[in-house]
Amino acid sequence: MQDFVARPEHGIVWISGASSGIGRALALKLAGEGYKVAVTARDHEKLAELQTEAADLPGSIVVLDGDVTSAEDMEHVLASIEYEHGAMALAIFNAGVYLPVHAEALSREVFERSFAVNLQGVVNCLIPAVRHMKAKGQGQIAIVSSVSGYGGLPTGAAYGATKAALINMAESLKFDLDKIGIRIQLINPGFVDTPATRKNEFPMPSLVSVDEAAAHISAGLKSQRFEITFPKRFTFLLKLLNLMPYSLYFWLVNRSTGWQERSPRKHQPGTPHPAE
Repeated sequence: MQDFVARPEHGIVWISGASSGIGRALALKLAGEGYKVAVTARDHEKLAELQTEAADLPGSIVVLDGDVTSAEDMEHVLASIEYEHGAMALAIFNAGVYLPVHAEALSREVFERSFAVNLQGVVNCLIPAVRHMKAKGQGQIAIVSSVSGYGGLPTGAAYGATKAALINMAESLKFDLDKIGIRIQLINPGFVDTPATRKNEFPMPSLVSVDEAAAHISAGLKSQRFEITFPKRFTFLLKLLNLMPYSLYFWLVNRSTGWQERSPRKHQPGTPHPAE
């Protein structure tokens, strides 16, 4: 028996963090395939622009403002979907921030903001979504993590920690969600050209555009795979890297990023920016 795959006729798609980056490109991709897509973010103006851009597509965009760090906001978003738009067939939890961490100048704010958006933000969306889908008897959920969750990388102490937690969360939830007809998938992109990744201070091999990322994700959502990861050759190599002994792992990461040659420096943590 195959797992549930959401189609346009099954109901609405909800995407958090849709004002820019992967979320925005994916909303347009799915609307172009005929889906009705509810988009959530804090920036109403960007969401309105997205809705206008999708006006001539086979599907449509519905704007539902909200901050994923607010559980109340996410409950209101879900209520709006239920009472104004009907069943939700697919939820894609994408909102996230990348805030670089340098150990010589640690910032409590950077960790707190990263955890609030990337991790607690998913929980705030997940709880009402599962409740809704359980009542309907079916549904599909996709959590956007990252290959940064496979193992530690320079400047990724906060971001990578949240993404590793999301990987574990999705894996753990699958055991129970399978029993109640809710399909869960894990999206682990490699490096995607977004405002977040442009903060990286090391080379990013196999960088893909947001449109390429959206195409990979759209195809993966229609497959029977648990993990949607791309570009596959790069992400496979990262998985192998994380199976190596730590002594070899740290040497290879230092060498490939050039991090070992960098001198410690004073670092002023950037101002946390809103979820995409």
